Amino acid sequence: MAQNRSDKLKRLVTVQRHLEKMAEIDLATTTSQRREIAETMDAVVDAINSLNPVHRTFSRHYSGHYNKLQQQDQMLSNVQQMHEMRVVRERTKGDRMEDRMKEARDDEERVAADDSIYDLIDQHLAYKGEPG
Repeated sequence: MAQNRSDKLKRLVTVQRHLEKMAEIDLATTTSQRREIAETMDAVVDAINSLNPVHRTFSRHYSGHYNKLQQQDQMLSNVQQMHEMRVVRERTKGDRMEDRMKEARDDEERVAADDSIYDLIDQHLAYKGEPG
């Protein structure tokens, strides 16, 4: 069965929207990881500033841990920007493809309407041409 162009584009739009959702999920995961790191950084800062003698003895360790968390946060920030750009790019592709699908559907409907008019004209001419 031959598929028309709009049906093929419709399938591609569905796939593109799925890719968009995957990009959004990746962005949400990265955002969640950044939130967890921010919470951990807050806890480490609280421990560094604590007057508890146990925390004071580990302040150098906390400081090193805080630096590692800052590096992770910066890396995740870059990853988050990449995912944000990917979401925009996938959404734009999907929107353009959807527009092309609608245009193809309109063209197909126009061709079908033209063909039906031509069929009516042919039938009318055939009817008039019959000896009767």
